Amino acid sequence: MVPHDLWERIKPLLPKKERRFRDPGRLPVPDRQVLCGILYVLHTGIQWEHLPGELGFGSGMTCWRRLRDWNEAGAWQRLHEVLLAELNAAARLDWSRCVVDSSHVRALRGGACTGPSPVDRGRAGSKHHLITDGHGTPLAVILTGGNRNDVTQLTPLLDAIPPVRGRVGPLRRKPDSLFADRGYDHDIYRDQIRARGIVPAITRRNTRHGTGLGVYRWVVERTFARLHGFRRLRVRWERRADIHEAFVEPACCLITYRQLNSLC
Repeated sequence: MVPHDLWERIKPLLPKKERRFRDPGRLPVPDRQVLCGILYVLHTGIQWEHLPGELGFGSGMTCWRRLRDWNEAGAWQRLHEVLLAELNAAARLDWSRCVVDSSHVRALRGGACTGPSPVDRGRAGSKHHLITDGHGTPLAVILTGGNRNDVTQLTPLLDAIPPVRGRVGPLRRKPDSLFADRGYDHDIYRDQIRARGIVPAITRRNTRHGTGLGVYRWVVERTFARLHGFRRLRVRWERRADIHEAFVEPACCLITYRQLNSLC
């Protein structure tokens, strides 16, 4: 489940835990096997306690702890930046425009970053706010409650884009233009985007459909379909927001890795 070239990128980013000299205890499960277990849960949506031990992943609690620790150490964010830098070096990031949108997920167990969802009869839910480049490569994702207005996360999403290496010159973290649907129609935010040197292309409310922006905005919908193709992300089961984010970030890394792998 973990290709060798992807593992070689991940391995140096994982935190190392020194064993005690006295009473070291039993040998820990190798990181690569634990990573396979984490990705197995991400792909299938299986509960931690039902993780098949005969596959060599270690226990579900072992995988949960490593997922938590690696997320706290920023391993997924650094991996994402490494993959984006490789795409940028291959001129496969479209900085001419970026696209933003959000998607609801039901939060059956509640927890942090949840709220009454206006599209699910007021049930507890969360939102994934996503920004992609012009090709649909995920640049940043933010988790909020299901009742949070989309437009409030517009500037935080732009701020969340990491500085991307890979090309000669200053690091790139700002697109030339931004495309969004009617949910982001607000002149105050348009002014904030222009102040950053970005051209806003946001559909206005009370206008007929067929503005033509969908020709560019469809890529973010495709990325959401890929993101929610991971069964663990279709419904939020984690009460802790950081654990749910720890699943979202490696999913974005895998999507970016597939974009990179398509160049081969």
